[in-house]
Amino acid sequence: MEVSAAAFDYDETLARDGVVSPRTIEALQRLKGSGRKLILVTGRELDDLLHHFPHPESFERLVGENGGVLYRPDTGQLRVLGEAPPEKLVARLRERGVRPLSVGHIILATCEPHEKTALEVIHELGVEYHIIFNKGAVMILPSSVTKATGLKAALKELQIPRETVAGIGDAENDHAFLSLCGISAAVANALPALKEHVQFVTQAANGEGVLEWIEKILSGS
Repeated sequence: MEVSAAAFDYDETLARDGVVSPRTIEALQRLKGSGRKLILVTGRELDDLLHHFPHPESFERLVGENGGVLYRPDTGQLRVLGEAPPEKLVARLRERGVRPLSVGHIILATCEPHEKTALEVIHELGVEYHIIFNKGAVMILPSSVTKATGLKAALKELQIPRETVAGIGDAENDHAFLSLCGISAAVANALPALKEHVQFVTQAANGEGVLEWIEKILSGS
């Protein structure tokens, strides 16, 4: 199958403990040099990602906030793919003691076990929001926003058919965008539920697993 683009999750897929190894960066550059387009699809807020990841130019597009924003590294252009969180939602979560609580362009981010309180607040206010998990992280987003919707926006800008995209991830929130890809993979450290729903599981974990996946794409196997 032809692969014209590759989509990658960041934390615990490309990166281990927030850091991408030089070997993995070199592999990304080789894949990009083969003519494929690279897209990063992460739950992180953009400023946080750019602070920790010094090579955004490796990618044609960065999808941040779990599908809430789309960033073009070569121009610095940012598209916000939805509405800002309602002030009443942010205020009520803080009143109910949800901390930490990070507020992005679209996303509200906290951690377990605050998902129960967040669900109660969503119900109380009657707002159309949902909760997405990422190995202990809790993301509160408009129900229309997922990694898949963010990836769709990126593919539309780049004019790439989703059937020619190879994607790789590790956690609950990666189901959505991997289901959109023509070829899906999970790194060895991925959650069992994700491994069951992809076409390929690497033998290595994190960035080494990504390197293994890239070699498979480059070899056409």
